[in-house]
Amino acid sequence: MEQRAGEQEFPIGASADLADTGTRVLKHDDTFLMCERRGDVLGGPHGQLGLFHRGTRHLSRFRLRIGGQRLLLLGSTVREDNVVLAVELMNPDMLDADGVSVPHGTLHVRRERLLWDGALYEEIALSSYGEQPLSLELTFDIEADFVDLFEVRGTPRAKRGVHAPAEVCGHGLSLAYTGLDGERRETRVELDRAPRIEEGGRRLRARVELAPHAREILRLRVVCSTSALPAGPSLAFTDAGRAHAAELSALAGDDCEITTSNDLFNEWLRRSQADLRMMVSETPHGRYPYAGVPWFSTAFGRDGILTALETLWVNHTLAAGVLEYLAARQATTTDPAVDAEPGKILHEARSGEMAALGEIPFGRYYGSVDATPLFIVLAGHYHRASGDLDRVRRLWPSIEAALGWIDEHGDLDGDGFVEYARRTPMGLVQQGWKDSHDSVFHADGSDAEGPIALCEVQGYVFAAKNEAAHLARALGDEARARRLEADAAELARRFEERFWCEDIGTYALALDGEKRPCRVRASNAGHCLFSGIAAPERAARVAETLLAPQMFSGWGVRTVARGEARYNPMSYHNGSVWPHDSALIAQGLSQYGRKDLALAILDGLFDVSCRVELRRLPELFCGFSRRSGEAPTLYPVACAPQAWAAAAVFMLLSSVLGVRVDAARRRVVLDRPLLPEWLEVVRLRRLRVGDEHVDLTLHRHPEDVALTVDRRSGKVDVIVVK
Repeated sequence: MEQRAGEQEFPIGASADLADTGTRVLKHDDTFLMCERRGDVLGGPHGQLGLFHRGTRHLSRFRLRIGGQRLLLLGSTVREDNVVLAVELMNPDMLDADGVSVPHGTLHVRRERLLWDGALYEEIALSSYGEQPLSLELTFDIEADFVDLFEVRGTPRAKRGVHAPAEVCGHGLSLAYTGLDGERRETRVELDRAPRIEEGGRRLRARVELAPHAREILRLRVVCSTSALPAGPSLAFTDAGRAHAAELSALAGDDCEITTSNDLFNEWLRRSQADLRMMVSETPHGRYPYAGVPWFSTAFGRDGILTALETLWVNHTLAAGVLEYLAARQATTTDPAVDAEPGKILHEARSGEMAALGEIPFGRYYGSVDATPLFIVLAGHYHRASGDLDRVRRLWPSIEAALGWIDEHGDLDGDGFVEYARRTPMGLVQQGWKDSHDSVFHADGSDAEGPIALCEVQGYVFAAKNEAAHLARALGDEARARRLEADAAELARRFEERFWCEDIGTYALALDGEKRPCRVRASNAGHCLFSGIAAPERAARVAETLLAPQMFSGWGVRTVARGEARYNPMSYHNGSVWPHDSALIAQGLSQYGRKDLALAILDGLFDVSCRVELRRLPELFCGFSRRSGEAPTLYPVACAPQAWAAAAVFMLLSSVLGVRVDAARRRVVLDRPLLPEWLEVVRLRRLRVGDEHVDLTLHRHPEDVALTVDRRSGKVDVIVVK
């Protein structure tokens, strides 16, 4: 299909080697590293590898050679807590610096890396297993291109700033760049011994003398800084690692601990929890889960909200940080250049040169139609899980402003539905969660012209009105609560009239600007189950459509059904499978009594976790049908980790267990709990109910699931609905 000019201004380029090389990821706050399995960074101008800090690549090349040769890879893994990358290497046949022949396998090299406070720390341990002394010359090829992340993604720039000549500083060198925004960005490479600097600062050489059967460690540090944010204090590798591990341990202290009888499922849970902790960054307003590495390692409104909703029963403190951060950045004025209107919730916030200069609109961008109602939904669910009425009272002006946006700005043509149409030519054409330019279309494949009213957005607004009513009632405003509930009921009535498509057995993907329904079977309708807007008899039809072979790949629910005009299992949004999308659908199916179908989705994604590296679910994968004995087909530029994909397992588990935490009534409800055949026992430790905790154990039996309350902190009721 021909792509119209201006519809995809900021694409993510896919190079042929992305799926072949394999990568390793580390992240801490606003810094992340993507490197090869060997630990090297071999980036071309549009390669995704590098050390990135605050939206800029501070290290675009970092290659280690010994004796002029690259080493042979033995193994490479990220520790389970995501703090340390460990790489095992050995030498090929080579000559050392004195011309002595070194047979392959004589030298073992272990690289350990971690990130802390804007710096990359590395220890390179060299161990000899030979009978002769070795004189080793280690060569580090180094480049810092200081390109903006959007340049790495493929967005061209007509002009860039100025690179400073490399400067020798201590046992290393400094590479710097002053952008067109006036910001000076610096990368310092520091070794623990004096190197020889060559190639105008693009190469460091260090000599290591190694006795037979001896071990020597070389240490280095790569520091990222800007004129606005200077580098933090220098730490030893061990101290930096302890600081990072302690920070993650503090995050883990708020989590409900989940263990089961299935070791593979436990590995998926542990990796998902570790990925979520890694993706969380500290902000002035609390902890916020950045969306995904590499393309979305920043705060996104929709992603943060849905991640918090997926994990709410496991850790409600994450939701508190998301709500506070988004309330602080809620739009207060109309600014078409960034699609902002009063009360609207942030889509994304970017740092970096291009954002500072306005070359991209995403420094603080509001082009999201669903983040605003979802903000209210999260506030309501947060109150139910935490009982924290004081925070709700503080947030109430932001909730009222969001409701005001829905009623005053969200309904562009006054028909009672919330639509979107971008107001800046640089903004996103599609502003739902499927924000590819081609994701909204009619049954014949033609574009749906805006303004666009997505089916799931009407569901989010329905849920937002009901959750706002719940909060208004908790704050003592019964009249406001009743008006909001009446608004929600009227929306549901009109939604059924306009969106239901009997011929395809589901809700229309959207209404276009002429109010013509897009009669396309898409996963969006599953979100209408999650929000509760679907009438029960229609929900049953939607459920069957979602799990039919045209939509359910065997691994998860496709974004668009096989057979639709734009179906492409290798596309970003038109036939691929997104774990968070499937998890929300499973939750919706459970709420309408179809736990059997929710269980099928859990089964499929569990099998995916067993077949992907590190048990890490990616942002998305291709929608090809499952074939016996084969793994799912990966999408080449998917983020991994991605916060809402990591969080999917927790919503999937809650959907089959039927877990609801009601802090105000000090109770936990398990609504018709169900477990898969491969899961005999589930143990929940420190499940928070407001300020109290409860420990539960669930055992699967042929006909039902038995519950044991192992411990209570305070008076907490546990109710099982049969």
